[in-house]
Amino acid sequence: MMSNKTPIILIDGSSYLYRAFFACPPLTNAKGEPTGAIFGVINMIRSLLNQYNPTHIAVVFDAKGGSFRNEIYPEYKATREAMPENLRPQIEPIHTILKAMGLPLLCIEGVEADDVIGTLARQAERENLEVLISTGDKDMAQLVSNKITLINTMNNTILDSKGVIDKFGVPPEKIIDYLALRGDSSDNIPGVPGVGEKTAQSLLAEFDSIKDIYNRLDDIEKLSIRGAKSLKQKLIDNQKEAELSYLLATIKTDVKLDFTNEQLMVSNIDINALAQLFDNYGFHRWQKELIAGNFLKQLSPVEIKDDMPFDTQSDRSSLENKKTDYQCILTHEQLDNWVDKLKNSQQFAFDTETNSVDHVHAKLVGISFCIKSYQAAYIPLSHHYLGVPKQLSIDEVLTKLKPVLEDPAIKKIAQNAKFDYSVLANYGITVQGIAFDTMLESYVLNSTERHDMDSMAKRYLNHKTITYDELTKIDKKQFSIDEIEVEKTTQYAAEDADITFQLHNKLWSILEKNEKLTKLFSDIEMPLALVLAEMERTGVLVDAKLLNEYSQEISQQLQETEAQLQLFAGEKFNPASPKQIQAILFDKHQLPVLKKTPKGDPSTSEEVLSELANEYELPRMILFYRGLAKLKNTYTDKLPLMISSKDGRIHTNYNQIGTITGRLSSNDPNLQNIPVRNQEGRRIRQAFIAPKGYKIISADYSQIELRIMAHLSQDKSLLNAFANDKDIHRVTASEILGKNESEVTSEERRRAKAVNFGLIYGMSAFGLSKQINVPRKEAQFYIDRYFERYPGVQQYMEEARHLAAEQGYVETLSGRRLYLSKITSTSGIERRGAERAAINAPMQGTAADIIKTAMIKVSEWIKSLPVGNIRMVMQVHDELVFEVKEELIDQYCTEIKLIMENCYQLSVPLKVDVGVGNNWDEAH
Repeated sequence: MMSNKTPIILIDGSSYLYRAFFACPPLTNAKGEPTGAIFGVINMIRSLLNQYNPTHIAVVFDAKGGSFRNEIYPEYKATREAMPENLRPQIEPIHTILKAMGLPLLCIEGVEADDVIGTLARQAERENLEVLISTGDKDMAQLVSNKITLINTMNNTILDSKGVIDKFGVPPEKIIDYLALRGDSSDNIPGVPGVGEKTAQSLLAEFDSIKDIYNRLDDIEKLSIRGAKSLKQKLIDNQKEAELSYLLATIKTDVKLDFTNEQLMVSNIDINALAQLFDNYGFHRWQKELIAGNFLKQLSPVEIKDDMPFDTQSDRSSLENKKTDYQCILTHEQLDNWVDKLKNSQQFAFDTETNSVDHVHAKLVGISFCIKSYQAAYIPLSHHYLGVPKQLSIDEVLTKLKPVLEDPAIKKIAQNAKFDYSVLANYGITVQGIAFDTMLESYVLNSTERHDMDSMAKRYLNHKTITYDELTKIDKKQFSIDEIEVEKTTQYAAEDADITFQLHNKLWSILEKNEKLTKLFSDIEMPLALVLAEMERTGVLVDAKLLNEYSQEISQQLQETEAQLQLFAGEKFNPASPKQIQAILFDKHQLPVLKKTPKGDPSTSEEVLSELANEYELPRMILFYRGLAKLKNTYTDKLPLMISSKDGRIHTNYNQIGTITGRLSSNDPNLQNIPVRNQEGRRIRQAFIAPKGYKIISADYSQIELRIMAHLSQDKSLLNAFANDKDIHRVTASEILGKNESEVTSEERRRAKAVNFGLIYGMSAFGLSKQINVPRKEAQFYIDRYFERYPGVQQYMEEARHLAAEQGYVETLSGRRLYLSKITSTSGIERRGAERAAINAPMQGTAADIIKTAMIKVSEWIKSLPVGNIRMVMQVHDELVFEVKEELIDQYCTEIKLIMENCYQLSVPLKVDVGVGNNWDEAH
């Protein structure tokens, strides 16, 4: 039976929807589906349930279609924007989850949620029952009484009769009159023009209601309120609007319902369904709390059964908080025991602990292994601190581990395998059989997520790991891992191996369901990791003397440029200071402010200065100064310091997960950002040299993204141009301008090149006009003519936008996915950005897949050759760079070109330009 102490809770679900959508971050699940509103709505309702533990509840939503108010006044709520596209697909999941939680869900056609709530509330009031209405809608204040209270779950504030007066200046029984007088812009209720909040409050302080006001119009002029004399006429002129507004603002409390409050009883929760829903939408913490009995107060811990829908061993065990068995290996007997276990296993996870993240120079501190979930071991090798227990000899340990690690028949699992492979190679161990890298498995599944172990453990295993900082920071002081007690490090390191093992089980079970993604991982990303490891270890030779000389030249140029800047500006200032540049450009010289920073200051970004540089000399000079300073700080000063004392070469780090499109990035140094088109960048490339007896070979894919566009769009003109090896930019100029290819000038070709590349990056007419320095109208003409001549390209772009909006992601030719969470955003800027990505990502991603495939094929070929004949030393964008013995140049140039042009099949031929030189610049 219902209690008159525990309130009936009536939830305004429609109000929750919008408030949660705009208040919560734009979350997505592993499939890229929006989940922010789902999280917000369920979280607010869950909080209410835990706070009040109700026996009776209803979550009420507006039904589809309008209500009786739209029939009375078609403009009712007409000013509201359409439902955000990202919110619409979240409504059904919310309904499904609420039903699985055992909560009655109501949608009554012809009326609004407010009317259903009003009817239920008054019905309960008549039965002397307490009612709590959860809403953010001010209209509901008219329902407040001794038995009916409002709660705002966004700030947990309660609104009783006194609260209504404090907030609106009128008691609950006058709220309808108040809204009718002042109107309500959110619902497009007109009200009386000229009557605002204060005037409405003043009128209702003197009169009982709107009806009373119209019965006593002559008394209005006597009131001591602002505009009293003209107010009477306003009310007379707008009496119909006031009466209509009263009707619109009134919540119906007599809706015919086929049920009573007694039937709004909370049902039993469907644990299986809810667990599966939480898993699907990525609410793993809730899933864990659900099983542990902590999700709702009335729940008890659930017995885990084998037929439950979230049936992966790692999920079930982590939800149960299963105890771990982590061993520290300090004796020969323990070591032999674990080596035997590894030898007899089909696969195991391993992880190295080192004193540095520099893979070439890192020293082993320890190594950990896991062959079964929750069972792992750590072998300390070089811990250094007072009282350290006796450790096994590093040589002895590695001698026993070497046969196991180099056995290709035993599969190995790692997190960032490239690093572990390289560290062990420093000790003469060439790890074989590395079949899985959890970082890359996660990346292939969804490149937009984070792929560090801590984030993945939380996302996929509901597990909070011990972080590196938690282990090594003591009393705010940072220690090296080899200075940390072995006992503590064992828990950290063994957990790393264990979590890597569990993550693989979870991730692979998802990957296996998609043949394309499985192939992408197994055929491209995983083998590439070891190719990159070897290339990083090889490094590249750099002429430090040349860089030092150039650095001195740049220093001189910077001084001269700074002097010119100060002379031009009319005063001394620091060209590296955005604040001082702001003052010079916008205060002193009054240049137009094109963009502002979040704090409201004029922006001095490169984009802004580049636009100003088209008309003003000072920003052009500042850009030149900045470019020189960046070259000096990033390359000419830094590169000589990065030369390894081991071999006199620079060893960059290639990041396989650094971009969402599949492109590689690099750091320490960043080879991808060395300027290629200006003299300054060429000078840097001249310092990348060939050793004595060798030459540099540069093999660069020509116009690869345009060729991929031809394949994707199947545009006949593009296919024909590439099939006949024509100059695509000259062909485009000819098509756009309607003239013979032989008549196209170099300037016209340049403009056509900007169109070709600009459009695949989503460039607008405004952007194109800036780039080729023509009026916007002329730029639009180029774009329109381009699509006329290449209709297949336009069709591809339209289909890409549509497909991305429909499924939330786009794919490369290899099946690589790019999830686009903003593709249905209500923000035009966000949506257009996502649409540009939808068009371009398949091209960029496919180009990445092609060069990665080429690297694997070339690497396999190099392994078949005598050691030292050729070394692959760099990958930059669409280019591979090699060191080759001089006498083998012609032979190997031909072979490299052949492999790269035939490693991937498109509808048009791939073309590779090969160059040779004593340094990278000469070869490129």
